[in-house]
Amino acid sequence: MIVKALRVGLGQLIVFLDWVSRPSKLKRDAAAQANVEQQAKGLSLYQFHACPFCVKTRRTLHRLNVPVALRDAKNNEQDRQALLEQGGKIKVPCLRIEEDGKTTWMYESKVIIDYLNQRFSAV
Repeated sequence: MIVKALRVGLGQLIVFLDWVSRPSKLKRDAAAQANVEQQAKGLSLYQFHACPFCVKTRRTLHRLNVPVALRDAKNNEQDRQALLEQGGKIKVPCLRIEEDGKTTWMYESKVIIDYLNQRFSAV
């Protein structure tokens, strides 16, 4: 019970520190931002709200100004089941990428962040 309380408290502290120190969004002209938003329609991030690796990934999304649908794999049973059945395992963060009729499930925050930086930094 004490361990759970400690985990919840630390999770909330991580979320608070993220909110306080959130980076500013990348500024693009309207056409470039519309292009990013169009490309991001096929992306979903499966995450736990207070997971430090998920926070790190969400910070990158915020900094790059990429609007991605967030899926709560901890509290939403449908999202959790989709992650398990379609992605293969309940592990977060996980970026679901739907492109050209193909779905890819990308795990590991470092891999996801590298992908996002490569795809959206120069757009």
